[in-house]
Amino acid sequence: MSNAKFLLRFLVPIAVAVALLVGALAVLAVADAGAQATNVTEEEYVEEAPEPGDPYFEAAAEDGRWVSYENPRDEYRNPYLGEGSGKICVTLRNEAGEVIVGESVPNTTVTVPTGEEIEWHSHADPMTVRLPLTEHYERPLDADQFGTTEDLGQGDGYMDSHCIEIHGLPEDGGTVEYGEAQVEGEHADRIEVVGYVQQAHDTWDTDVDPIEDAEPYEEAGGGWTYRPNESHGQVVVVLQLDGDEASGGDGPDGDEASGDASEDDGTDGAESGDDGSDADDATGETGSSVVERMPGFGVAAAVVALALVALARRG
Repeated sequence: MSNAKFLLRFLVPIAVAVALLVGALAVLAVADAGAQATNVTEEEYVEEAPEPGDPYFEAAAEDGRWVSYENPRDEYRNPYLGEGSGKICVTLRNEAGEVIVGESVPNTTVTVPTGEEIEWHSHADPMTVRLPLTEHYERPLDADQFGTTEDLGQGDGYMDSHCIEIHGLPEDGGTVEYGEAQVEGEHADRIEVVGYVQQAHDTWDTDVDPIEDAEPYEEAGGGWTYRPNESHGQVVVVLQLDGDEASGGDGPDGDEASGDASEDDGTDGAESGDDGSDADDATGETGSSVVERMPGFGVAAAVVALALVALARRG
């Protein structure tokens, strides 16, 4: 056997192994950069939606169009004036858009003004939401407003919103109005009102993104008026933690706020970011630039291939 053929047989497995190793390192670098970009100051709160047989499962449409869950803030007008019904909800998200209950922002209150049409509701006029939800409410989350799954007509099977429900308004001309949400309290500056998702006159469509599809108050509508056979309406106020806390902040109190968050909440706030931009700025690199610095799969394979060709010609 010639030296060239011997080297070919010996080097091919090594070349493949080297190429695979380089590719694996590149993938790990991208994954690490992505993980740093999604660090949050409060972890996702996961609560599965009640299933039939659960005390908090209320009803589901026979045709599968909707699912309803028990809500201690569900009230009926007395006297009952008609079939007009609705919901006003609040959903709170962390920097990555995941559902949270506000454990990292205690002693903070969200207030949603409501019109006189529902002043009879004990949780309206205005609607007040105290954080963290788990410390103030029997049912912190009572609705599955966003996402889809093949197993349910509505929602993705996980609770994501805190709501009040309204029944007994006139189905022809009755109205529900709400004002702009106000955030007050100890951590009010850490919560952004992203916008409002309002749907009226039809079954609530959960196939929407709370962050991407939220609209400014003026565009959302601020309320709705019932019409015959169109006697339902809902709105969700979308709130999200400000990414400055997770990234260490670049404001006058950024360093101090980051330190407090790490001490009080046990989170690594100084090393995380909102959408990855802060982490990238701190290092001067993005996930793609990390890969660009590494010898890629193509480069390694090309070098090995050239060497093998040269050896083959010599043989």
